[in-house]
Amino acid sequence: MNDPVNNPVNDPVNDPVNDYDLRHHGDAEAAPGMLDFAVNVRLAAPPEWLRAVLVDALGTLGRYPDPATATAAVAARHGRPAEEVLPVAGAAEAFVLLARALRPRRAVCVHPSFTEPEAALRTAGHDVERVVLPEPYGLRPNLIPSDADLVVLGNPTNPTGVLHDPADLVRLARPGRTLVVDEAFIDTVLGERGSLAGRRDLPGLVVLRSLTKTWGLAGLRVGYLLAEPAMVRTLARAQPLWSVSSPALAALVACCSPAALAEAERAAVLLGEQRAHLLAGLADLGIEVAAPSSASFVLVRLPGGLKVRERLRAAGIAVRRADTFPGLGPDHLRIAVRPQAQTDGLLTELSRAVDHAL
Repeated sequence: MNDPVNNPVNDPVNDPVNDYDLRHHGDAEAAPGMLDFAVNVRLAAPPEWLRAVLVDALGTLGRYPDPATATAAVAARHGRPAEEVLPVAGAAEAFVLLARALRPRRAVCVHPSFTEPEAALRTAGHDVERVVLPEPYGLRPNLIPSDADLVVLGNPTNPTGVLHDPADLVRLARPGRTLVVDEAFIDTVLGERGSLAGRRDLPGLVVLRSLTKTWGLAGLRVGYLLAEPAMVRTLARAQPLWSVSSPALAALVACCSPAALAEAERAAVLLGEQRAHLLAGLADLGIEVAAPSSASFVLVRLPGGLKVRERLRAAGIAVRRADTFPGLGPDHLRIAVRPQAQTDGLLTELSRAVDHAL
């Protein structure tokens, strides 16, 4: 596998010369009926109260979606004016809007990280430079080229789960640069510690948020971005009309409510307990955790990782291969955090799979 540290890449998204399938995602790993540790969504379906909201929204489908109420709800949640909020059809749409609307001279994606930002930029014809962080994958601001005018990174980062120090993120913001921070997993962190969603003083900052992970809404496609008003207007002009559906907007309003935020916080507490259980089990098996995770998944490295993954698949368990992330290799696997009983089943099969791979 090639060494992508700090080298420009101009090849197509799936060019075998580049050796990374940027459009491979966890949903491709889990076939129906498998025990799913590949997809980082907490719930298989939204909770009952949220389902009721979605059902009620069906009565509005005869009218075109109006994002005003959802925009106001997000603005109130983060203490920002509505002009700094743009609802989007999931964070993936936001990456496409950025690629369509911006004309960066030097675009940088920080890896290992979610690959859709780079894929969207390259599909739109932009040259992209990679900065690959060394293990354990904490942010090193000095590695980012000073003249980069577009910098994209996650916090916490997928697939490592690393929560970057917000002071390091702040160091990356400067006039003339668009700094995109993907916070799709920040609600898995207790108190959303490290979030920049409330920062209005940083030039060029764009924060992306998603409802997918906590609320089981992957199929609904709903999220939002926070940015300076001029950036919001620029991205809105690149957005198709009515791209966010009425049910998605209704979910956005509901998930910004105090009751929903309190429920999300309780879920983050439980997630921390479940992650600790998974980490303890991995330690008992002598499996190396490659990075300190604050998110709903753990990155591991073990010899014969892809063989272990195939053995688990044969046992009906899906984990995420991680060699499609720039900077990682075939010995890396990403494992989602699940309830303890499911985790125990995984650990049992993982022990067998590792023994077979050795």
